[in-house]
Amino acid sequence: TLFVPFPSLMLSVPNDTCISDLFPLLTCKYPSLPSSLQSSLSFSTHAGHVPPPSTLIHSLNPTSNLVTLHLTPSLLGRKGGFGSQLCAAGGRMSSQKTSNNDLCRDLTGRRLSTIKEAKKLAEYLETEPECLVAKAEAQRAKLEALEWKLGIEPSSSSSKLGDPNTPPPTLVGKKCHFDDTEYLEQSRELSEGVIASI
Repeated sequence: TLFVPFPSLMLSVPNDTCISDLFPLLTCKYPSLPSSLQSSLSFSTHAGHVPPPSTLIHSLNPTSNLVTLHLTPSLLGRKGGFGSQLCAAGGRMSSQKTSNNDLCRDLTGRRLSTIKEAKKLAEYLETEPECLVAKAEAQRAKLEALEWKLGIEPSSSSSKLGDPNTPPPTLVGKKCHFDDTEYLEQSRELSEGVIASI
């Protein structure tokens, strides 16, 4: 059996013919088969065994007169070929792979992902009062800035911005006093209720 594009060929040779004597017979049958390839071509048995060139044809199958050989070109491979590139890429991928143990369980039977979420929630609940104080302070400062822009005296509960002796700047138009603390409290409570319900 030959390789593509050459078809299979059946030869009748004497029993004392060596494997190395087969190549000249092939070049006679197929002149397009270059003789320069003889060193890179090898004959192998049906099982894949490559006998030495000095082996007699008859010794390959002494019980039968029919011997099947395959002519295959040897594939030249060097260091740094496709196989070694695959090995290197596999090593890089396995070194970058992070272990995900979230579905594992601890000794009490709880999943590790549940424990992680509980820790995050506990940390958030510890810092929540500080966040609420900072949020209220920012809202109070915003209200004071708005009152100052409108030329309204700041409410007694909030501290005054800037120098207390400096009169507020005179603004064009009618001055309005925005003193609806009930509305601000309701608005804050509603927004907190919506956040808590989510």
